[in-house]
Amino acid sequence: MTSPTHDALLGPADIRELAAALGVRPTKQRGQNFVIDANTVRRIVRTAEVRPDDTVVEIGPGLGSLTLALLEVADRVTAVEIDDVLAGALPATIAARMPERADRFALVHSDAMQVTELPGPAPTALVANLPYNVAVPVLLHMLATFPTIERTLVMVQAEVADRLAAAPGSKVYGVPSVKANWYADVKRAGSIGRTVFWPAPNVDSGLVALTRRTEPVATTAPRREVFAVVDAAFAQRRKTLRAALSGWAGSAAAAEAALVAAGVSPQARGEALTVEEFARIAEHRTR
Repeated sequence: MTSPTHDALLGPADIRELAAALGVRPTKQRGQNFVIDANTVRRIVRTAEVRPDDTVVEIGPGLGSLTLALLEVADRVTAVEIDDVLAGALPATIAARMPERADRFALVHSDAMQVTELPGPAPTALVANLPYNVAVPVLLHMLATFPTIERTLVMVQAEVADRLAAAPGSKVYGVPSVKANWYADVKRAGSIGRTVFWPAPNVDSGLVALTRRTEPVATTAPRREVFAVVDAAFAQRRKTLRAALSGWAGSAAAAEAALVAAGVSPQARGEALTVEEFARIAEHRTR
């Protein structure tokens, strides 16, 4: 197979030319900030450890900057795009700039939150520049829906990256941290400056790497019940778990009983607990 040439990727002038031809103006509503730097998208692909046998799913490909970089390496790339104009234009961009790989590209024109199946082989990796306003729900939906995704690398707002990768006891440890850790080992994987985007966002971006757990969290409680405990614990994060979980358990006394049975202090707060401890609490709900 012929290797793609280095000028196949999109630069600043290419991005603006494509956007102008399509009449595209990036919108805050959809969190659209297009990457205009080829070195950055190649760095993302390297950091994601994309392999030649990977089937990669990309969310929000936009004009195709990262898509083209992924196609340089991966066996297949499936992009999910909600925007009508961008979805309509992307296949032509791929065919024009990387024709030798175009048959390994598929487009799903849909809201990522509504996607429950993808064409072709099951995805093994998720790599995406996620819109800031929906980053966490989209990430969690994809991890829940496609258990074959082994490795994930997402670019998100730096603050969101910190929350996703936070450990128990951290001030920014919360619902995203615990739920992401249900599925994967999570770590910060770098920072991205503002100047590689068009338009430049008002916030810095961060890379988060997630590696699917080889063994799921050991619990008899279903995920939805564990997540209900997590949501309740952080809805009133300044309260002790005895108080914060009273609504979930039916009463403060029932919450205390579940906590004691799980080996967790009723006076503890959610920010101190691991996902395994939340799972143990869920197992001991009595009502």
